[in-house]
Amino acid sequence: MWKVRDDEPGYAFLKESTAPAVNYYEAPIDLIARTGGALPAGREMFINEEPGVGNNPNRNKQHAFHFTADNCIGCHACEAACSEKNDNPAHISFRSVGYVEGGTYPDFKRMNISMACNHCDDPVCLKGCPTRAYTKHVEYGAVLQDPETCFGCGYCTWVCPYNAPQLDPIKGQVSKCNMCVDRLEVNLKPACVSACLGNALNFGVVDDLPENREQAKVSIPGFPDPEITHPNIRFQQIKNMPDEVTRTDGMAVKYHKGDDGQYRPVVDQKKGIDKKWSLSKLSSRENPLVIFTLVSQTSIGAFFLAFLGAQFGVESLQALRDSIMYIPLMAATVGLAGIGMLMSATHLGKPWRFYRGFNNLRHSPVCREGLGMLLYMVFAGLHLLAMLPSNQLFIQLIGDWGRFEIIAAVSGYLALIAAAVGLYYMYRCYRIPARPFWNHWQTASSFFGTAITLGSVLVGLVGVPTFMLLGGDFAQLFTIALAGIVLGSALEGVGLWRHAAAMDTANNEGSVSHYIQCTVFGKSYVLRNALLLLNVCAAGVLLTLAPTALTIGAALLLCLLAGVTAIIGRALFYVLVIPTTMPGAFFWKNKDFEEHAREIGLANMPQVGVVAHAH
Repeated sequence: MWKVRDDEPGYAFLKESTAPAVNYYEAPIDLIARTGGALPAGREMFINEEPGVGNNPNRNKQHAFHFTADNCIGCHACEAACSEKNDNPAHISFRSVGYVEGGTYPDFKRMNISMACNHCDDPVCLKGCPTRAYTKHVEYGAVLQDPETCFGCGYCTWVCPYNAPQLDPIKGQVSKCNMCVDRLEVNLKPACVSACLGNALNFGVVDDLPENREQAKVSIPGFPDPEITHPNIRFQQIKNMPDEVTRTDGMAVKYHKGDDGQYRPVVDQKKGIDKKWSLSKLSSRENPLVIFTLVSQTSIGAFFLAFLGAQFGVESLQALRDSIMYIPLMAATVGLAGIGMLMSATHLGKPWRFYRGFNNLRHSPVCREGLGMLLYMVFAGLHLLAMLPSNQLFIQLIGDWGRFEIIAAVSGYLALIAAAVGLYYMYRCYRIPARPFWNHWQTASSFFGTAITLGSVLVGLVGVPTFMLLGGDFAQLFTIALAGIVLGSALEGVGLWRHAAAMDTANNEGSVSHYIQCTVFGKSYVLRNALLLLNVCAAGVLLTLAPTALTIGAALLLCLLAGVTAIIGRALFYVLVIPTTMPGAFFWKNKDFEEHAREIGLANMPQVGVVAHAH
């Protein structure tokens, strides 16, 4: 338990609660009641691995921070107190202070925002985490995270709208605000609240107004939509702010007051309007995921086309199945799936703990994606083994072992089901309200379109040369591969067209991502779109021509262009997304400053709080 000092000031203690029975979201404040009595009161929390139950009379009620924006002077004492108590390094801060400002001299105004974990009623971090490192406790309603259970995938940092979970690239794990539950057990407020100089931060049972407060709003300028997670934080902001306020960090977002008085994010053209290549910026710490998604989708697309085509009686695909190259093709699909799983693991902060990625199948799309892809790889491998004795080369070298057609068919269909599940949840992983640029059906059209396009490319690259060498008729397979490129590229192109139209009018962080796409990466974006259109047109023209040496050479070039298009598009997908994070400061939580610090060598000083992107 936390040791209370003899001279502890009165303001550091929690006040007696006069909270209502339900909170703003009509949920019971009594957390035992929320569980229907399934969980008992008076449980030990084993804080700091020590037994015991504190003397807080409101132990089983939802607690919350209350932030009075009018009082915050931006001194960062709350940050310092939090980091000192949790022994955080300079590059990690569970609580951070950001700013928004607006107006012109002499009527210039600035509002500071102090933010940590909001211990939400609907914690998306808990649902998204594949390792079940998060727990929503009936004690204080604290959402606690175990860094030792975490394997560093960072998915919780994607889904959280408030940038509360902190991924440490050095330790390879996530940690976050723990509500100072050890202090709560002895009736003390969290360290950040006790350290606040301006009486801006307060803490207690949710919707129980602190002394000398008259507002308990659920949003202020710069705060993401509270409907995403139902956060347990309340605000007071009486002083008027200008109708438009900007962020002091480098994010191209500003906030505009609507007719209803609510501030909503809109584009702030901080990056100018010139189109640039920015090819070096296409590389990011998400590169393993670029490879994972592309090779996995290629594998799935090729397996679907080759296996289903043969099962449905497509003559050329039946002939491919009966040829000696079917086994190498299946080996390629299994191998690509394996490479994808390897790349997914290398993206983790702790790759050796990859096996924990299946702990939260009930909620996490990451778990379901991983399980689907793993089962797909297993069943595709079984299909490969079942088809191996039918291969003519195997018969010549090893002998005739008979046929295992039923096993091959059953394992093939099971592989298709698992692949469909894996691909669907690969898409669902990115339907994140906190990342509006991804939260659109275009993500599905991109993933499924890539699977069709690159899967057709792989089947064509294996099948057409096989028939040419063996003297078979490759015209039908040539046509099928080209048709797949047309279909997949067209599907992705339609999705991108509608996505761009939606982002243009969205007035959220997705619009900002699209603005960055059209400026900072403008030329790369145009190149990707031009290549996509070229792929559709070229494949369409080749479909009308007879397969000759010239058309086959053109098709090979088309396959290369399809691969380049997919790589550029997927790299853009990852680097462009702008989350609904809280405003940062001029230095801290400012991506532009971090980039500048790396360029000039300032990042080499650990006290600056900027570290290299690592895994």
